[in-house]
Amino acid sequence: MKKDLLTLRDITRDDLEHIFELASKLKAERGKTAFTPLAGKSVGLIFAKSSTRTRVSFEVGVGELGGRPLYLDQSKMQIGRGETVADTAKVLSRYLHGIVIRTFSHAEVEELAREADIPVINALTDEYHPCQILADLLTIREYSGRTDGSIRMAFYGDARSNIANSLILAARLTGMELVLCSPAEEQPDRALYAGCSNVSWEADPMKAAAGVDYFYTDVWVSMGFEEERERRMKLFAPYQVNEKLFSVAKPDAKFLHCLPAHRGEEVSAGVMDDPKRSIVFDEAENRLHVQKAVMAMLMK
Repeated sequence: MKKDLLTLRDITRDDLEHIFELASKLKAERGKTAFTPLAGKSVGLIFAKSSTRTRVSFEVGVGELGGRPLYLDQSKMQIGRGETVADTAKVLSRYLHGIVIRTFSHAEVEELAREADIPVINALTDEYHPCQILADLLTIREYSGRTDGSIRMAFYGDARSNIANSLILAARLTGMELVLCSPAEEQPDRALYAGCSNVSWEADPMKAAAGVDYFYTDVWVSMGFEEERERRMKLFAPYQVNEKLFSVAKPDAKFLHCLPAHRGEEVSAGVMDDPKRSIVFDEAENRLHVQKAVMAMLMK
């Protein structure tokens, strides 16, 4: 595994299996067996965006691995007042053993990783969200017993989002079939899946839903896009994940969402709160376990 986790391009299929194995073990043994590869180590958590799951799962995860998490509000750091990314990276490398960053610009995270001498983990940028997708894949593995070409997933909504981009990379890595369903105005980045026959785009929601094992959606108005709310709400309205779509999916199809969810917008309340269909809280829990596995592998 590479020094950093910035996107799913940084891991191989073997790496993915190692993450699954360790995450599953840590999940099963949580609270029973001590595993402290980060003992005596400090991990900086740099946040420029508000967060619930990401902050809590990383802070708890670092602590459970024996390390010390330091929450750093990016707006209150010198980088928020003009210090260069390179200078920040060099200084933090003298203090810390790893950096987790949740921010807007992916290019900024790439520069931070280039300049730092310690591992950097992308906890979300506007372009990619690898930790979330690793949790999604672990959840699929738990329910289906596999993550390969026999799995069909349909993503609905903004097919240019960080979730959609990361799912494309996940499909390239695992071979699972992925159809991205969105209006023509928000088609996915075709360069990400050029030459990848198991990834496609479909404008018709019902066609995309046929034979689906997993439905996935995200909020229509992500952080940083609030000024586009009115346009996006109208544009994505036909792409709500609801009971009608499930009618043409596989009988045991499941629903995934990175959360927070807005019932009545990107997903109907009936789907979101259906205990037989919605596995979003298992998915959310798995953020903790896969991130612990990633940190243990990168920072041990």
